[in-house]
Amino acid sequence: MKRIMLKSKIQRPILTGTELLYEGSITVDQDLLEASDILPGEQVHVFNVNNGARLITYAITAPRGSGTVMLNGPAARMGMVGDKLVILSFCEVEDNEARTLQPKIIRVDEKNRMQET
Repeated sequence: MKRIMLKSKIQRPILTGTELLYEGSITVDQDLLEASDILPGEQVHVFNVNNGARLITYAITAPRGSGTVMLNGPAARMGMVGDKLVILSFCEVEDNEARTLQPKIIRVDEKNRMQET
């Protein structure tokens, strides 16, 4: 049996921008994507803590160290600059691996820089 499990989570980054005139996605600082093991083009689930909106889209890379977290295309309507988000990725694994899988949890500060844990 296979299970869908949490692979990674970027906990409460702050939305830094929106761009309605784009085909759609979420742009995330390359440092955060690499730390959370999310690849460009990978499916992600995005939850807006401020308004409860939830969406599924794909990640694209923002410049390293920029702190950028930006909703694009139709997703831009699901948040306002300053909103706190949760960005999640999942993987499908066999049952025995699911029991030991440890997701990567990335916490950020108010400038979307990784916090030491």
